Amino acid sequence: MTERLHDLHSDRADRADEVLAGGRGTVIVSSMASDSHTWNLVYLELLVGELGFDVVNLGACAPDELLEYECLSRRPVMLVLSSVNGHGYQDGLRVIQRLRGCRPLRRMPVVLGGKLGTGGALTQEQTGQLLLAGFDAVFDDQQGSGSFRRFAAALPSPAGVLPMPAEGAGA
Repeated sequence: MTERLHDLHSDRADRADEVLAGGRGTVIVSSMASDSHTWNLVYLELLVGELGFDVVNLGACAPDELLEYECLSRRPVMLVLSSVNGHGYQDGLRVIQRLRGCRPLRRMPVVLGGKLGTGGALTQEQTGQLLLAGFDAVFDDQQGSGSFRRFAAALPSPAGVLPMPAEGAGA
């Protein structure tokens, strides 16, 4: 089944191989199966690239199986899931349970952001449920990018790669 899904989404794989040069490791950005929006993914691709990561953008409507396959094969330093349609909470719970159920992906940082509920911002309880289910961070669309930038900056560098100097740091 995974091979069939990978073949069906070969155009995504071709696009995903076009990465931005970085050095802090690879980050996968993607929406989830029910979300067809792409502008948010382009923004995230540029933002994550500016932070010094290589970026693989899986695109819109990524099936859960494709997310799992790409994370297993690419071993990213982080997976960034984005939602614009307001179904991020329910889609996120389903996806994180699948990813955390896969032993090699249990420690991979996974974050969720965007419009996560159809009725406005999530409650503290809903955000807590997402974190308890396995997300490392949850970013509501009202927060802006500062919290995400700080989270990404705190990620450890992959083995053998030196961390990028802080902005404005002298040599």
